[in-house]
Amino acid sequence: MKRLLTTAAVLVAMSMPAAADTEYTTEQLVDFFVDSIDMGATRGICIGTAQECDTAATPSVPQGLDMRINFELDSANLTAEAQESLAVFALMMKDERLEIARFVVEGHTDARGTEGYNVDLSEARAAAVSEFLTGEGISDERLSAVGLGMTKPRVADEFDPENRRVELRIDLR
Repeated sequence: MKRLLTTAAVLVAMSMPAAADTEYTTEQLVDFFVDSIDMGATRGICIGTAQECDTAATPSVPQGLDMRINFELDSANLTAEAQESLAVFALMMKDERLEIARFVVEGHTDARGTEGYNVDLSEARAAAVSEFLTGEGISDERLSAVGLGMTKPRVADEFDPENRRVELRIDLR
């Protein structure tokens, strides 16, 4: 089956601004991902005008979902707050509606440090999140951890703390 990496992502940010104090319930996370992916149930032929059949005119994929997960600067250790949020995420992954879903755990850094150091740190952050989720009962076969270093900043200022993050992207195969 063709690999599909959706554009909808849970951005698990290592350092988010104070305005991102949103905590999500397991049900909100499940609903987000169920609405984000094509599970095959909506495939079909549209009979109607071009406007009626234009799926681009009525986007159904949510734009994104942020969770507040913090790491200390220059660290891959999960804080207590991060563990609480990831425990909710693990419960979401256990929901039967998402049992086929796999996730790519992408670690990122800001531009401080050398390229090699940042790749290592981003890999360690992604591994920390993956290890926590497997400790919560999620099969490691459903997770792929990768470190991208400072190559994909979230915001234009490459030194901004928002670039120090982990993103979890749903991956269907």
